[in-house]
Amino acid sequence: MRLDPVLLEILNNKTTAATEEMGLALQRTGRTLYVKETADFGAALATVEGHFFAYPKTIGVSGFLDLDCGPTIAAVEELEPGDVIITNHPYESEGLATHGPDLHLLKPYFHDGKIVCFGWSFIHSSDVGGRVPSSISPVSKQLFEEGFMMPPMKLMRRGEFNADLLRLFKANCRTPDDNMGDIKAMLAALNVGQRRVAAIIEQHGIESFETGQQDLIEYAARKAKAVLKQIPNGTYHFTDYLDDDVVSDLPIRLRVALKSKDGQITLDFTGSDPQVEAALNVPTMGKRHAWLTVRLGAFILSHDETIPYNSGIFSDIDVVVPHGSLLNPRFPAAVGVRHATAIRVNDLLNGALGIALPRTMPACSGGVMIPLVLAEDDPQSGQSKVSVVEPMVGGTGARFGADGVDGRDSSISNMANNPIEMVEADSGVVVQEYALRSDSGGAGKWRGGVGLKLTVEVLNHGGQILARGMERFRFGPWGRHGGKAASLARTVLNMDSNHEHEIGKIDVLSIAKGDRLTVMTPGGGGFGDPFQRDPALVLQDVRLGFVSEEAARADFGVAIRGGVIDTAETRRLRENGRSENENGHDFGEARNAWEAAIDAASMDELNRILIRLPTSLCQRQRQDILTAVAQDLNSADGETSLPRIGLAGRLAALRRLVEKECPPREV
Repeated sequence: MRLDPVLLEILNNKTTAATEEMGLALQRTGRTLYVKETADFGAALATVEGHFFAYPKTIGVSGFLDLDCGPTIAAVEELEPGDVIITNHPYESEGLATHGPDLHLLKPYFHDGKIVCFGWSFIHSSDVGGRVPSSISPVSKQLFEEGFMMPPMKLMRRGEFNADLLRLFKANCRTPDDNMGDIKAMLAALNVGQRRVAAIIEQHGIESFETGQQDLIEYAARKAKAVLKQIPNGTYHFTDYLDDDVVSDLPIRLRVALKSKDGQITLDFTGSDPQVEAALNVPTMGKRHAWLTVRLGAFILSHDETIPYNSGIFSDIDVVVPHGSLLNPRFPAAVGVRHATAIRVNDLLNGALGIALPRTMPACSGGVMIPLVLAEDDPQSGQSKVSVVEPMVGGTGARFGADGVDGRDSSISNMANNPIEMVEADSGVVVQEYALRSDSGGAGKWRGGVGLKLTVEVLNHGGQILARGMERFRFGPWGRHGGKAASLARTVLNMDSNHEHEIGKIDVLSIAKGDRLTVMTPGGGGFGDPFQRDPALVLQDVRLGFVSEEAARADFGVAIRGGVIDTAETRRLRENGRSENENGHDFGEARNAWEAAIDAASMDELNRILIRLPTSLCQRQRQDILTAVAQDLNSADGETSLPRIGLAGRLAALRRLVEKECPPREV
């Protein structure tokens, strides 16, 4: 550190305040609910190399701190004052944008003819074209289905819009006016940042400003490493799953080995499944990336709130992500629903850290973030209207000494819910119920936070509901140390009527006037033996509606009659009640059944072999092998349509195929 510590702290506060003002300007001038209410946007200051040295903690999406703007900056030559770079291309930006609706802008800030830093802003756009309204569908196979893609290029030249680019962009999206309103809000934020940076330089000098950027990053790195040293040396393995790969009912496996050595952390994702022919892939380009490290960032900042909020937090974290895997796909793999996989990575790291630090880390969170979207025709303009109704989340997991948080889960972002009045004013729905979901949190000595329940009635004919990121319908959020797994997600059409229909996951759902859609999210997992929970707390949960009387009896061993605890009956219920897995995890029946079919070592080997195959062949071989294994397991009479050669035989046959047909690929 070269600057005086007092001056460095002053610069930290001033640059952070500049980014906060940028974020507020963006939100207040934004056009869409995504920006104005949901707060799916970001603003920050980056070094000339493209690393964030100042970033707001609570305004906008906090989880993008570890993004790298460098490749996007390098792709555009001869930057001049007034230029602004735009991109939404996941592969051309090398993971700065991670799906098409995320529009990223970068503006060089000059002093005496030299670039001294960059302003950055992003928003989630309502629609950038593509196969479906809002541009995101889990069944998309390739990036080309996901809308208009812009590699890094100039949106503005010397302060003037690139008219040809804007004309192309407007012609390829369903909501051009909304998009332009949000883009202008992003530009306003960048202009605010430019003015604040100029004021800081005027007061403190250019040398202090430039030196301060690196000093802040180095200072954050040293303080973060001190926190990471709290993780005992060793290697900690954990596995979690997405429900399915969209094209079949086969689950997607994610696996990590978290290696800790004196504060140096390596996250090795070898053993995770290959990329899929669906929009669940995460374009990290095999580098350290925000979607892979956000959980560790939260861990670091939770233990030391004085650390400057910048990219230095992640300096002592390395990643290993095989090329061709779900977390490092090959172009042009679809990536629209990458956040569903990123959330599971968050759960994955939470699980690994929980093994290393059993009393520090919580049970699994609800594990979902479902933007419920309504697409309809605007009767006034005749254009399509795409509105986010609510970004639905679950509850947080319980931890040692505390229940989970009900109806909130900020595990990968801190986006807000939309006020009902704004939803009803902006879209053709009436919100009939928006409440906490009873009995959705995992039982435990400390109860998992409960999820949400949303019911909307559709007011017009011809609309469509889209809901990407629908997960935890099969594998529930896991409990820890005797705590139970949380409830699964549900979606129901016309609930409590003669036309009630359980519809499960939604891609694009056509709806009629008067239809009512109910979405129920999972809670978080429980922590500790639920029969050790204080009966008075269980009674309080029942009175508040978090737990039903039936669940109080079955899950917690507490008998409640007429709003009063039956002490004698509770004692009887709890006499033989004891957690079956006091020190481990409750993963739920579905996961236990799947892992009985194929062991961890065999899955590791299978994925090592599959990842060497071309993508299409890889997917066919994976589906054939795992389907056959499931048939072998589930066949009651021992007969299947395929020869019963067992998993070992199938792996041997696949290995011979790869060795014969496919030379080793870069991984």
